[in-house]
Order: sequence, then C-alpha cells, then structure tokens
Amino acid sequence: MNIDLTIAIIITMVGASTPLLLAALGELVVEKSGVLNLGVEGMMLTGAVVGFAVAYSSSNAWLGILAAAFAGAAVSMIFAFLTLTLSANQVATGLALTIFGAGFSSLFGQPYTGKPIEIFGSIFPPFLRDHPILRVFFDYSPLVYFSLIMVFIVWWFLYKTRAGLILRAVGENDISAHSIGYSVITIRYGAVGFGGMMAGIGGACFPLILTPQWVEGLTGGRGWIALALLVFSAWKPARLFLGAYLFGLIATMEVYAKAAGGIFKILPSELWASLPYLATIIVLVIFSLRHKASSSAPACLGKPFIATN
Repeated sequence: MNIDLTIAIIITMVGASTPLLLAALGELVVEKSGVLNLGVEGMMLTGAVVGFAVAYSSSNAWLGILAAAFAGAAVSMIFAFLTLTLSANQVATGLALTIFGAGFSSLFGQPYTGKPIEIFGSIFPPFLRDHPILRVFFDYSPLVYFSLIMVFIVWWFLYKTRAGLILRAVGENDISAHSIGYSVITIRYGAVGFGGMMAGIGGACFPLILTPQWVEGLTGGRGWIALALLVFSAWKPARLFLGAYLFGLIATMEVYAKAAGGIFKILPSELWASLPYLATIIVLVIFSLRHKASSSAPACLGKPFIATN
C-alpha cells in the first residue's frame, strides 16, 4: 500500500468517524446523568436536514452548524419533557423520537433532495492542506478538530469538575442526590439538551463534510452505532474516541472496496458495507456475555425519577 493511498484512507477514516464521535459524546453525558435516549438517530437526521437547509439557503456552513445544534437540542427537549416531566418510558420515547426524526427529515428535506452544497472543508492555507504529507494533519473540516477538542472537554467536565461529579452522582444514585439538595430533573434536562445539540452537529457532518447534498436517510443508521459505542467504550471518553475511529476505519474500508483493488477485494463490497453493523451486533453480544457493560453503566440508567418530597 503506497503512502498516498494510506494518507487518503486516514483522511477518509477521520471524516467518517467524526459524526459518530460527536453523537456518542453527547449521549455519553446524557447516559452519565441516568437517562437513556435511544433517539440519537432521529436527532442526527433532524440536525442533518436543518443544517443542510440553512447552509444551502445562506451559503454559510457556520450558520448551518448552529442551526443543526439548535434543531437537535429542540428535538431532544421533546424527549426530555415526555420522560423527565411526564415520566414516560424512556426506551419507547427514544424509539418514537427516531421515527419522528426520520419522518421530519424526509418531509422537510424533500425540496432539497439532490441539491449540491459546497463542502465545509479545511480552513488552513493551501500549502498545508494540499501538502502530500502535512495534509494528513490539516486537510480536515473544523468539525473534525471540534470533535477532538470535545473528547477532552467531556472528559475534563465529567472527571475534573464539581458539576461533572454532581451529574455522575445523579446518574448513579438520583435519590441520594435529590436528598442533599440537587435538582435531578434540571440536571438531566441540561444533559439531554447537550446530547441533542451534539447529535444535531454530528448529523450535520453528513451533508456538510461527507456527502455535500441532501438525500433521505443520509445518516444511514449511524445513530445506532453511536449508541453501541457507549457500550463498547464502557462509558469512558478515551475509549469512546478509539471506538469511534475503529468503526470509522471499518466504514472507510467499504468506500475503498468499491474503487480499489488489492487487499480490499478480499471481501465483496456488500460485506464491507455491512461490517459496521455486524461489528455493532458483535460488540453488544460480547459485552452482554461478559457482563462488563452492566457493571460499567450508570446505576440509574433508564430508570425514571419521581421525587418523594
């Protein structure tokens, strides 16, 4: 494998990993607070279509990202109101949110189907992003660097700040947190809103940096992979980063299997395309059998909180 192909694979892998990493980081904070939101795919689709529509109409990718973040957060508040205020079942509500996001994106995105948009590429000068070697560090969208920064920020927030300690305490024992004066519902509302914002931005990565156009179902089930990544990573940011890039590499193999020969022809392209989803199933089965997922998950994950006083 020559150096040019290696660099091309790395750049493609990083781009494919970014939406997974962003969405999974947001859901990590949500689940650390004790809330299980299975609507990541729906929030990503909503962010993708709103981000594309705003970027296409304004010719400004930054506005598209902001709109995607707002749209994802707004949709997540529907989930938060139903599950936190009305105590609806979190699993059923999350699944309904995914269905809602798919329907909304299909309807709202219909006028934009197939329309091209300028890709949100590197902001570095040409001598860096076009250099045969240095482009492996500089030929990325700002969203890629944002995702890497957010890995550190989420880790620092969860494990090095008092607010992160409180959020984790709410996820581990909401009754105790409530008894010493913390507002469990308010904290969980904030976590769900952050998760929706990150999922919206993750969804916007698809039309803005991966496929510069809108088509129905653009995220291709990546929201479900983001959920599986949390189990794979045992709810730890560093492992989440590694897992996202592993799944991104598997997804990249599909792209090159269709266009390249050599080692990529060992498996048919259809099998390469299915590998991310097969890997998701395998990860979940392995962790279920070894019981590591259950021991690492927040103790109150998915359980409704009802204040007794």
